[in-house]
Amino acid sequence: MTTEFVQPDLMPALPEMVMLAMTCLVLVVDLFLPQEKRGFTLLLSVVTLIMTIGAVMLVAPVTEVSTFGGSFVLDQMAIVLKIAVCAITILVFIYSRDYLVDHSIYKGEYYVLGLFATLGMMIMISAHSFLLVYLGLELLSLSLYAMIAFNRNSLRASESAMKYFVLGAMASGLLLYGISIFYGITGTLDINELAVAVKAQTWNHPVALSFALTFIVVGLCFKLGAVPFHMWLPDIYQGAPTSVTLFIGTAPKIAGFAMAIRLLVDGLGDLQVEWSQMLMVLAVASMALGNVVAIAQTNFKRMLAYSTISHVGFILLGILSATANGYASAMFYTITYAITAAAAFGVLLVLNRKGFEAEDISDLSGLNDSNPWYAALLAIAMFSMAGVPPTVGFYAKLTVLQAVVQIDMVWLAIVAVLFSVIGLFYYLRIVKVMYFDKPVEEQSTTIKEALDVKILLSANSLGLIVLGLFPSFLMAYCILAFS
Repeated sequence: MTTEFVQPDLMPALPEMVMLAMTCLVLVVDLFLPQEKRGFTLLLSVVTLIMTIGAVMLVAPVTEVSTFGGSFVLDQMAIVLKIAVCAITILVFIYSRDYLVDHSIYKGEYYVLGLFATLGMMIMISAHSFLLVYLGLELLSLSLYAMIAFNRNSLRASESAMKYFVLGAMASGLLLYGISIFYGITGTLDINELAVAVKAQTWNHPVALSFALTFIVVGLCFKLGAVPFHMWLPDIYQGAPTSVTLFIGTAPKIAGFAMAIRLLVDGLGDLQVEWSQMLMVLAVASMALGNVVAIAQTNFKRMLAYSTISHVGFILLGILSATANGYASAMFYTITYAITAAAAFGVLLVLNRKGFEAEDISDLSGLNDSNPWYAALLAIAMFSMAGVPPTVGFYAKLTVLQAVVQIDMVWLAIVAVLFSVIGLFYYLRIVKVMYFDKPVEEQSTTIKEALDVKILLSANSLGLIVLGLFPSFLMAYCILAFS
């Protein structure tokens, strides 16, 4: 018996198709460009991302639509997250340009790999099948492996890439193992069908189910960088070129959040009691280790890595609350954290362009004396990460804590606040170093940054205050995604 092939509706996947076609065009065009015309590759890459944002807005549906046999969905969450990922990638590309030039690694491959990674993230955001989730994840991971090892003259970068490759492969293997067990139990890879099977509980394998769920959660936490699966994060942040660290520390976090929602909420919502308990332990451990260990760091990139781990703890708090408000607050937190991290690393990239690698916290000494504007921009980013009003970081933390309190877990909210207070110490230390320490000799010269970078970076940092004062615009879209 043969079944007829039904032509799927391709319109919901238009942004992905635009991205793929344009990325292939960038790859081919870059092949024929001389080094002095490399700026055209950047321009074409930015145009690609803008066209993709336009395509997302063009096909944005009023209600959820699915295609490819239900394995690909386009809903309000997917629309917002895809636009956020593309917008942040534009910032990453423009911020990175001068750094890549100064370190003699200004090659088209950086942008091509970045675009393929973005395509992987977009697939992860819309994936409604275990198979498609894994496809998007591997496309993202493989691109990141190559990007980390991008500077072939750096031994540290090569070491970081190998470490990330081994640990990333382990995480992917664990996730795949969990997926295969679920497939064995339920006979489906479709997330909607999985949700129906879990609700019906038509199997007699409770142990196998617990194993599968554990592997899925472990794989997710590996990718997000939650404790105790965080060991790759500090080394990768420190070892990779700063332009790559900027990319890893921003957009992939949004894709990781989407993956968690698709798998845990959409597919395994009826097992919420089990995975909420797991996430609670991981969230507390992440906030504890991230904030405490960050205090001891002298390398700025490494400190931001441990800071990321603590922020992942907050994102998990929103998800484990298992309410629409909790999911919306976690989504808002993830997007605003990515914007904040882009601003912090952006300032670091500008400082790197002076002929030395501004990585250590001591390299920021007296930054206010030599470059008061950039000191102010970095201070805003640090205050936002610390959750100090009126920055958006304060509102993001507040909404997550409210979601936790609403499910009568007040003690968890108090724990989160205590660790945030600890975190305040190392963020304020950065501000103290910039404003009160004596400047380093190398920083006596004025930074000659490109005008477009200065404008974008200024808008990025000042936007953290604007979003903090008027958060309702973005928050409304986050709430709409789960209503």
